[in-house]
Amino acid sequence: MLKLENVSYSYQKGGAYALKNLNMDFNKGSCIGLLGENGAGKSTIFLNMLGIYKPTKGKVYYKGKPLSYKKKDLNDFRSKVSMVFQDPDQQIFYSNVQEDIAFALKNLRLPENVIEEKVQKAMKDVGISHLADRPVHYLSYGQKKRVAIAGIIAMDCETILFDEPTAGLDPSMTEAIKDLLAQLIAQGKNLIISSHDMDFIYDVCDYVYVISHGALVTEGKTEEVFLEEKAIQDAGLIPPSLVRVHLHGGIPLFRKEEELYAYLRKQNKKKEMPD
Repeated sequence: MLKLENVSYSYQKGGAYALKNLNMDFNKGSCIGLLGENGAGKSTIFLNMLGIYKPTKGKVYYKGKPLSYKKKDLNDFRSKVSMVFQDPDQQIFYSNVQEDIAFALKNLRLPENVIEEKVQKAMKDVGISHLADRPVHYLSYGQKKRVAIAGIIAMDCETILFDEPTAGLDPSMTEAIKDLLAQLIAQGKNLIISSHDMDFIYDVCDYVYVISHGALVTEGKTEEVFLEEKAIQDAGLIPPSLVRVHLHGGIPLFRKEEELYAYLRKQNKKKEMPD
């Protein structure tokens, strides 16, 4: 679907490059992670992918064609590819939850009954049906995140970009976001997630790109890339806890905590068994 070809980006003409000759193919997984410490360039990549920024050099491709920056073409593109911003207040426009979720659908001039059906389904999917008539300014940060996600889900986009989806969330809300992402993947959506939360990315993504100072450090299948401990550390990151246990504890590599716990219980039972 989406590809970056030799993309470089500078915020001002003749200035330093925030992105440096990036080549990324986002067809390599159903849930792709974009990893880097704060300031690495993750959000800048997303804004170039959406056509909000235009690469200084290189091109963004969608379905094999260079992205067109004509207003009509961009509007059509963004009905298929959209983004959940890190700060939900950046994409919440109405004071009422239900009206805010319907905002983009009304701009598409869909029939009222279709809008109602899509809004109700989106609210159910993210677990906020009970907040339908609640003023947005009374919501918690986590609830606002869900409203922002519901607005994108209601548009039924093919590809959704999530910029730091767990930032500012407590552990229970983070788990709820994981469940929601799994639902979207099961529905056939393509997800691209930027984060510096290594445990979260390790749990949900099947392919990852690691960037540092706007340049690509490494890429590959999630379980393989995180074994590149030096590359991960050079990017200012720390490998996920399950990977560190494997690398330094002599324990097999697991993708889920439950698998590790089952392994440890099995080992303990072996020790308890009489010779």
